Amino acid sequence: MLKLPIFEKYKEYGVIFIRLIIGFHLVYGTQDNVFSYARMEELASFLSARGVPFPLFSAFLSAYTQFICGALFLVGVATRYAAVAMIINFIAAIIIAHSGDTYPNMFPALMMLAAACFFFLHGAGKLSVDSTLLKRKEEGSLGGAE
Repeated sequence: MLKLPIFEKYKEYGVIFIRLIIGFHLVYGTQDNVFSYARMEELASFLSARGVPFPLFSAFLSAYTQFICGALFLVGVATRYAAVAMIINFIAAIIIAHSGDTYPNMFPALMMLAAACFFFLHGAGKLSVDSTLLKRKEEGSLGGAE
């Protein structure tokens, strides 16, 4: 493997690029459903046609979950919790919306699932609220031991 020592100390910062694009994509992709009831009804009709129970509730749940988790990814707060919600959401999306679909059409949902799995395993990275809170917690617990 090619080792580039100059980049070694910065590799943990790479996650911010993934976090920002995934967070932006989730917020951008769902904002129309969140801010327009007519668009939410279209999503509910789509889910109803696929036999999803409680389609309007399911539409609200999916759209708001993606929107909120996207915002959480953007700032890097509660990242692992948001990742769990996204893993569940995108497994459901792949089964409900992409079952029998072509790979190119399924790819965006697969990428969102892969990104959520990455965030669950890796966390938000150093440039995040999660990292700042963890540092403060560790400093507080170390400071109290003196």
